[in-house]
Amino acid sequence: MTDVMWSLWVLLPLLYSVFTASGLWLVYYVAPTEIWLTPLESQYGPFDPPYIGNAAYTQPGSCIFGGVMNVSAFMGFTIAVLRYRQLKHRMDKPWLNISSLVVFSFACVGMLITANIPFSVNFRISNIGCYITFGLGLLFCWMQTYITLKVNLMNEGRKVGFIRFLLSASITVCMILYFYLMFQDFDRSGARCQWVLVMLLLVFLGTFAIEFRHDHFYIECRESCENPSKMSEMLSDVSKSNCVTFVNP
Repeated sequence: MTDVMWSLWVLLPLLYSVFTASGLWLVYYVAPTEIWLTPLESQYGPFDPPYIGNAAYTQPGSCIFGGVMNVSAFMGFTIAVLRYRQLKHRMDKPWLNISSLVVFSFACVGMLITANIPFSVNFRISNIGCYITFGLGLLFCWMQTYITLKVNLMNEGRKVGFIRFLLSASITVCMILYFYLMFQDFDRSGARCQWVLVMLLLVFLGTFAIEFRHDHFYIECRESCENPSKMSEMLSDVSKSNCVTFVNP
């Protein structure tokens, strides 16, 4: 039986990026542009600018947006956890790996806020969730760019790190332009910049497929464990017979 060269976990970041991007564009295309939203390609129009939040303002866009963002938050958190496990025994600065996980975990919380408190219900709280997602997402990008260069996994760190550096720099420029245009009331240009920013973030997260192809993550169930962690101790309160351990060989 031949060995599988690539881990199937390579599909997770790719599915995450494709699913989220497709869902957001679906929200845009089902928005009633003839009565509510100015199309992205239009320079002028009497309707609202095509921000993602505006596209998800009415049904069925709001329902699709909420579902997409909830699933994306879960998938994004899973990617962050797997990335943490991948680097856990490969970094000489564990705090940086942990900090990266914490940062993106809170970015996922921002996604949940945006998904479950729609712009039409409370635009202030929804905007806070959006700012948390963008701000911490950008910080995560730069942290992972540095980590990629530092760890140099499978001697691919320089190539992948360079790609992530370009993406992080582009995301930073887009974010600066987005806030500048938005606060200067250039809303249509700001909306286009927001869409580019989100797509670049998704491309960045999709690049984790490059490293994930090297590792096989799985859950190992055993009858007993030595030196149980806090999580396994909590699990033992539910079931005394099995111990669940997350393994990344």
